[in-house]
Amino acid sequence: MNRLELRPPLTTLWSGRDPFAAAAELARDAAGDDLVRDVEGRRTLRFEIDGRGYYLKLQNGVSWGRIAEELIHLRRPVLGAGNEWDAIVRCHELGIPTMTAVAFGERGAGPARRDSFIITEAIEPAVDLDVFTRNWREQAPRPTLKRALIQAVASIARRLHEGGVNHRDFYLCHFLMRTTPEPAPDTLQLALIDLHRAQLRSQTPRRWRDKDLAGLYFSALDIGLTGRDKLRFLRAYFPGSLRETLQTEHTLLTDLEHEAARLKLRFERKFANRPALQR
Repeated sequence: MNRLELRPPLTTLWSGRDPFAAAAELARDAAGDDLVRDVEGRRTLRFEIDGRGYYLKLQNGVSWGRIAEELIHLRRPVLGAGNEWDAIVRCHELGIPTMTAVAFGERGAGPARRDSFIITEAIEPAVDLDVFTRNWREQAPRPTLKRALIQAVASIARRLHEGGVNHRDFYLCHFLMRTTPEPAPDTLQLALIDLHRAQLRSQTPRRWRDKDLAGLYFSALDIGLTGRDKLRFLRAYFPGSLRETLQTEHTLLTDLEHEAARLKLRFERKFANRPALQR
């Protein structure tokens, strides 16, 4: 299945060119700090057009071994950039702040031979919430800012899941916060990014909703959230009263504690030698 979407400025910049060749050329020429990621047949890089930043994700097929591994673990394999394009479109339809895509292409008959790319506008200047919150234990943020961030993240999570989307990498690091103007409770600008693995349905299955929530909770375990902070999130995420939520979602809330602890243990084993962030 071949698909191609071009929007300004790529409609002009790539006029008369093969978009797949143009994207491959960008990836081939990337070096140093411009190359953000290069793994499993996927390259992610930053480039500029007229001084404005963009990100390109280029994927060259998926091995049958990788596909089999995903299926064995009951996960739907991601076969190309089309998944992220569709997720971005759905998020915009749902009013969820996310990336703006300006180009997308996909071609090839089989998953192992499928070439695809997606280009999105860079969200800059910005900081991800994992970095922004990492020293909250030692240096508490302004209470009004913390409450506004909890409300904003919960609102995005609620709209995402109510709209039939689950992220599958739902961590604080995938929430970008614009830093111009300076973040303030009434001017927060968040954007959900990295929708490469997102799943789209008419309704989000409870299992996948809960996996997203567990991932988000795990990523916030060490930032010094209080019991009141957690209740604020629940009040903003679930419909109905907080009392009803605590009664009807008791099993979920217990499971979240266990799953987040399991994810934390696995993370610590994998990244035992991770260098501390210098700020």
